[in-house]
Amino acid sequence: MFESIRKHSRIAMLVMFLLIIPSFVLVGIDANYFSTSSPVVAQVDGNDITQAEWDNAHRNESDRIRAQQPGIEGALLDSPQARYATLERLVRDRVFEAAAIEMRLAPSDARLARELQNIPQIASLRNPDGTLDAEAYRRLAAAQRLTPEGFEASMRHQLAVNQVMGSITSTSFATPAQAEVALKPLFQEREIRVASFLPKDFVSKIVVTPEDLEAYYKAHEDQFRQAEQASVEYVVLDTDAVRAGIKLSEDDLKTYYRENLTQYSSKEERRVSHILVASPEDSTAVDRAAARAKADRLLVDVRKTPQSFSEIAKVSSEDSGSASAGGDLGFISRGSMVKPFEDVAFRLEEGAISDVIETGFGYHIVKLIDVKKADAPSYENKRADIEEALLQQMAQRKFAEVAEIFTNTVYEQSDSLGPVVTKLGLKLQTASGITRTPKVEDQGPIASPKVLAALFSSDSLEDRRNTEAIDVGPSQLVSARVTKYTAARTLAFDESKEKIREEFVEFKSAELARAEGEAKRSAWAESSAPIVGLLGAPIVVSRQNPKGQSAVLIEKVLSEKRSSLPVLLGVDLGEQGYRVTQVVRVLDATPSLDSIDSQRVQQYTQWWITAEALAYYELLKQHFKVKIEAPKPDPLTSLVKS
Repeated sequence: MFESIRKHSRIAMLVMFLLIIPSFVLVGIDANYFSTSSPVVAQVDGNDITQAEWDNAHRNESDRIRAQQPGIEGALLDSPQARYATLERLVRDRVFEAAAIEMRLAPSDARLARELQNIPQIASLRNPDGTLDAEAYRRLAAAQRLTPEGFEASMRHQLAVNQVMGSITSTSFATPAQAEVALKPLFQEREIRVASFLPKDFVSKIVVTPEDLEAYYKAHEDQFRQAEQASVEYVVLDTDAVRAGIKLSEDDLKTYYRENLTQYSSKEERRVSHILVASPEDSTAVDRAAARAKADRLLVDVRKTPQSFSEIAKVSSEDSGSASAGGDLGFISRGSMVKPFEDVAFRLEEGAISDVIETGFGYHIVKLIDVKKADAPSYENKRADIEEALLQQMAQRKFAEVAEIFTNTVYEQSDSLGPVVTKLGLKLQTASGITRTPKVEDQGPIASPKVLAALFSSDSLEDRRNTEAIDVGPSQLVSARVTKYTAARTLAFDESKEKIREEFVEFKSAELARAEGEAKRSAWAESSAPIVGLLGAPIVVSRQNPKGQSAVLIEKVLSEKRSSLPVLLGVDLGEQGYRVTQVVRVLDATPSLDSIDSQRVQQYTQWWITAEALAYYELLKQHFKVKIEAPKPDPLTSLVKS
């Protein structure tokens, strides 16, 4: 049916036009006719945040991260945790916007100008005379899809929002005494002795009977449940795949070389020194004349003894940036200096000294020290670079065209990926053991939650159809289909007998280790005889240096108060066995270098500032009645066991 409509699309469009237009005439068009409703996922100050806004914000955030980290795994960006983090940021921004409006925070024009000047990209647009290159500034704003006015309005808005939290973060502080009280326990040490009871030492004592295995299997059936799985085949379309189909001729490469020769060529550069007698354009005529007269006198001096140019510049030049270096400005290229200065510098012969040059900064005397001639590399030397650049450009341009063919083919011939493989010369890839949620070890496009959701949809599982073309990254599309599906089930006893035996032995050996450890601890605690020889050698542990001990044991021994020592503790580590630990004494943190202490105070101050900022943000959320309707994902949902 759809194929028929495609073949007669013009007729179909005419029929639909004739049917739809009269209905508008009869019943009118509702104001919401062309709008699509989107579920509300959060509210701030009575204003809704919709699912569509959330999706757009996450798409923009993902694109930004991919641009900064091209190699990042797509599954991380598409995880429920990453999406929810975007929603929380969206809520936070709305809270700060509402607070800025309520507090009437608006930065002045002077503040806006200062902040703009502090942006390196804008600072670099200044001309040598200090004015801003308006056209370059307009292009910079356009790169962010904004006019200069829009860019400045956005900046003004951001400054106002930053003031909301700035009032807290800029006034928070912590004293060294506070830091010492808070941090000292974190750096304390404990001297301990440890006796280990390891499960592996009890394996030989375990007698396994069929009845034991049957009982263990029945008591732990959930451990032997196999998640639904699928074997799949898939194809990936990306710029590399498009590149593989592009053939370049020598004529193509040579034409590109000729058209882009300037970008491969180095510009002529000249190393110059100068002496400046400063006289700004707004100086009086008398001051300008005096400056010119001084420059003329200096010119006579350096012409008389050219070798003294550097020494005279050190004493007499009023350019604070270069005077100490004997007037040396280093190598300059065309476009880097004001035009009168540049024109003379690029006419001089090596070693020559110019006449007095007048610019908006004053009067200059220039000496040419060295010349680096422009260099144009040969075609043969740059051929590999040219081929790479041209292939990449052509692949990027061609991708959209090929992507449309890819999308249409996997949809129109949805019972197989063979046609798209043949048509576009792609590689058919396979994978097995694929589950509905990505496993930790899963990599590549097939681990994308969007791809997995499409694969485990009813259309894919029941009809074995291709998924639609799914965007999993910049210029990267994937289509996949299920070739074999196994529903979730509990493995039969006979299928998993070996695994049942392994887990039973692990369980029982850990149980015996725990029982032995608890018995020894009780006996040693009640005995009046010395137990030092029964425990290991003394070791000093801390949070910073656990000496190979588990985090559970470290936290337990560090929580013991000085007044209760020495004390004998039992620490159950589950599959890792049991530890009997004697805490002998507390050792206060050894004195550290002043720089380290300073770093600790700074770290504590930062923690304190963060805590105050978070508390203030929570108050703002209450004030503006924040509601997040979307459920918060379990932080462990991405750690799915295979």
